[in-house]
Amino acid sequence: MNVVSVMSPAGCSHVNAYKVDNWRPNLRVIYQCFVWSGSAETRRRKAKSCICHMCGAHLNRLHSCLYCVFFGCFTKKHIHEHAKNKRHNLAIDLLYGGIYCFVCQDYIYDKDMEQIAKEEQRKAWKLQGVGEKYSTWEPTKRELDLLRHNPKRRKMTTNCTIGLRGLINLGNTCFMNCIVQALTHTPLLRDFFLSDRHKCEMQSNSCLVCEMSQLFQEFYSGHRSPHIPFRLLHLVWTHARHLAGYEQQDAHEFLIAALDVLHRHCKGDTTNDNGKKANNPNHCNCIIDQIFTGGLQSDVTCQVCHGVSTTIDPFWDISLDLPGSSTPFWPLSPGGDGGTVNGESHLSGATTLTDCLRRFTRPEHLGSSAKIKCGGCHSYQESTKQLTMKKLPIVACFHLKRFEHSAKLRRKITTYVSFPLELDMTPFMASRWASTNYLPPGLYVLVRYALFAVVNHQGTLESGHYTSFIRQHKDQWFKCDDAIITKASIKDVLDSEGYLLFYHKQFLEYE
Repeated sequence: MNVVSVMSPAGCSHVNAYKVDNWRPNLRVIYQCFVWSGSAETRRRKAKSCICHMCGAHLNRLHSCLYCVFFGCFTKKHIHEHAKNKRHNLAIDLLYGGIYCFVCQDYIYDKDMEQIAKEEQRKAWKLQGVGEKYSTWEPTKRELDLLRHNPKRRKMTTNCTIGLRGLINLGNTCFMNCIVQALTHTPLLRDFFLSDRHKCEMQSNSCLVCEMSQLFQEFYSGHRSPHIPFRLLHLVWTHARHLAGYEQQDAHEFLIAALDVLHRHCKGDTTNDNGKKANNPNHCNCIIDQIFTGGLQSDVTCQVCHGVSTTIDPFWDISLDLPGSSTPFWPLSPGGDGGTVNGESHLSGATTLTDCLRRFTRPEHLGSSAKIKCGGCHSYQESTKQLTMKKLPIVACFHLKRFEHSAKLRRKITTYVSFPLELDMTPFMASRWASTNYLPPGLYVLVRYALFAVVNHQGTLESGHYTSFIRQHKDQWFKCDDAIITKASIKDVLDSEGYLLFYHKQFLEYE
């Protein structure tokens, strides 16, 4: 019969058997050489020596015995066998630095060991030249007293209104308010700011990320009175001077300017703690690029030798042409027969978001006036160009180009565009797996999106007003009109004109 020891509320009692003689310097060496590995030399040594002594594997959650020089797989229980045979009860996770007790059968906490782990981690970050990635929160004595005297906790229910808060219009600032509502209801952005992940490295009080962090705190504080975003407006004027002044501005232009400033101000933050290269076309690990950056693939094909030249550019949004603009639009909806594509209705021949995406990704003949020099032919030839999605962002923002500006024409395009609650981006991917709708066994794809925010513009080009719809919880929608927040139906959302559409990536698992 196996006897399982249960850890007491006071912690693991088996740690004391390890904490004798020179345990502190020995533990520091393990963290320095085999866990955090701050220098290039220690990283090389770790890569070379950290393999399971029983099966030779590098992966499978390697742990190191704290009593002797032994590395073993946790997944295959080779480290467990060593602990049982040698009666060495403690081991350290070589990826995360946690201490595991084989008697308690759990990862344990010891204040002295945790302090050593933190000190060595900070030293490793300093050697890597990245400073502290983020500062961990530890409650002060005053905060502990407040928690003890205020045991009541706020529960989140389906009827909860936390996160819903109006914004005062400071003089034609509805363009800013509607974008703030969309950003504060972006799930991953909300999680980032509410978990204090930002560590400011700017000297003055001019950091837009710090202000956004404060804004999220205001939105999710539970206060219902409208917030006055005067500091946010001041910082936007400071860092994006083309938006300064009390004239009405374009909400799309504000979105791009805000993302750009946030990107520049939070480059020191990272959501990738293991030093890996950023997995987005901007090659940046900041939270903005992690969420909003996608990769747009451009394929230019020579009409003579059919050679293809491919480039990939980062994007934060996709701007889509509409019927009724001076640019010829194709394709229109199929037949107006009431069919449904991507969940969008084609009744009365209404143009759909899918139509706009089809047009955006169709091959385009560049013509004789735009010949390019072909690398295969070594001469200027006619070609075709096609745009597709190489990498999809977590949040996809679609900009419907309703404002047309040219030398002869300035007007607003009011064409109704039907957009779905759920969007499948598979047909617009560059990947051959997506284009053929075939998935190899074990491959996971993320190509389905759910609508969570819509920005609308009412009025004309000269005189108009911005509002937004945002999704709260799973299926509750609210209309945000500056300081006024009202309940909205799904029909209200889908019947709206639509200017900026925000979709969040959903996880689709292939089995």
